[in-house]
Amino acid sequence: MEPVLSVRNLRKIYPGKGGHLAVDGISFELGAGEILGLLGPNGSGKTTTIQMLLGTLSFSSGEIYYFGRDFPKHRSEVLQKVSFASTYTSLPWLLTVQENLEVMGRLYGIGPKEASKRFFPLLERFGILDKKDVRVSALSAGQITRLVLVKAFFIDPKIVLLDEPTASLDPEMAKEICQFILEEREKRGLSILFTSHKMDEAAQLCDRVIFLKNGKIIANDVPKKLARSISAFQVRLVVPDGMKRTVALAEKEKLSYQVERRTIQVTLEEGQIPTFLTALAQEGVVYSNIKIEEPSLEDYFLQIARKQK
Repeated sequence: MEPVLSVRNLRKIYPGKGGHLAVDGISFELGAGEILGLLGPNGSGKTTTIQMLLGTLSFSSGEIYYFGRDFPKHRSEVLQKVSFASTYTSLPWLLTVQENLEVMGRLYGIGPKEASKRFFPLLERFGILDKKDVRVSALSAGQITRLVLVKAFFIDPKIVLLDEPTASLDPEMAKEICQFILEEREKRGLSILFTSHKMDEAAQLCDRVIFLKNGKIIANDVPKKLARSISAFQVRLVVPDGMKRTVALAEKEKLSYQVERRTIQVTLEEGQIPTFLTALAQEGVVYSNIKIEEPSLEDYFLQIARKQK
């Protein structure tokens, strides 16, 4: 199946003395119905890439194709099927919530009556239906973020570009938004490009993630594979009897460990865990509690960020 979005050797050089290479020849594809994470530290090129995909920023070289069509040549047509939401988006502050959405609807050829049928359920879902006649200037940051998400989804897009959509939301609402995104993907087969600094959120939502560093793609895989490729498991044991023997075994096997009173945390590769626990039993070590933490996408992010500096 042909990808809905194809990016080929995309580069962006900002003018100035020597020029600043913000995006350095990246290539990737977004499949139909896929949620793709675009991740990386600040300054890695995420926002610049999103802006080029929206056509609000020109690119220095490369190609962008939506639905098999050259984006610069078919920009207006393509953008009728593409929407965008960001925590950092500004909206006309003097317009009410409903007026903002009605204006957005007109841009996509949707009349006020049809628009209201579409966005009222979303306003209710996000807990801001009672704010429909309130000016945007009177909304909180979290309420504006929810309004921006309504704006992105009620127009019935095929592709949604989300730039840190939950950054200003409390944990409960952020969880609700993530659930909504998954439901919309299942219900409408949406393709979504998603940026975030919340690695647990990206791991939950994304089918695949791309890591950017200094404008280059340094990783492209499913979250679990990336996490396990660089990070080990953490085995935490409460040892009421035999801590010295446990430490001695960890040192013998040259394992990284931390001890806090009667608790020891040992860093192990997945295949080492059964062998280590068997060795403890053979040494007569008694432990009353065990917790095994899998490597996370955040572990990967932190290690790769340090490694690539």
